[in-house]
Amino acid sequence: MEARSPALLAASALLALAACSGGSHEKGDRDAPSIPLGFELAFAGVAAAASDDAAPLPEVSGAEKPALPMIDVLPEELAARLKAGNVRLIDVRTDEEVAEGMIPGAEHIPLDSFDPAMLGPDDGREVVLYCRSGRRSEMAGEKLAEATGAPVEHLAGGILAWEEAGQPLEKR
Repeated sequence: MEARSPALLAASALLALAACSGGSHEKGDRDAPSIPLGFELAFAGVAAAASDDAAPLPEVSGAEKPALPMIDVLPEELAARLKAGNVRLIDVRTDEEVAEGMIPGAEHIPLDSFDPAMLGPDDGREVVLYCRSGRRSEMAGEKLAEATGAPVEHLAGGILAWEEAGQPLEKR
């Protein structure tokens, strides 16, 4: 008998527990389903792979590996860290957006030309990325994380959150 992965065993146990749950089935008592909708379908592939005659699961290539986590930095925390001088802040918005104002001390590297190699050698400061709302800084962060092999920080909520927190902007 071949060994089974811990994830497969956990999924099997959860399915068994869900199937045997002792929830009430009276009419109108549908506030809490015994298992989440679609749970069975989500684990159907796992169950099929567990059968003896199923093909083995494919290896995960480098392109399919899960992304490293993005670390959210709140505006107040970023302001304090900028004041202390230990942050290299990178604005990945467009030229037009930057012309409307940017966080003081930030460097501008638009997302469409963002290359982690452009950051040069590590100067001891932590890199923090930002954009308008956080979506593009996450995209740049994925590239940077892939290049460095480490999680990347970005301003949660982007410059919109920065402004909402009453933090200053500078015009270029």
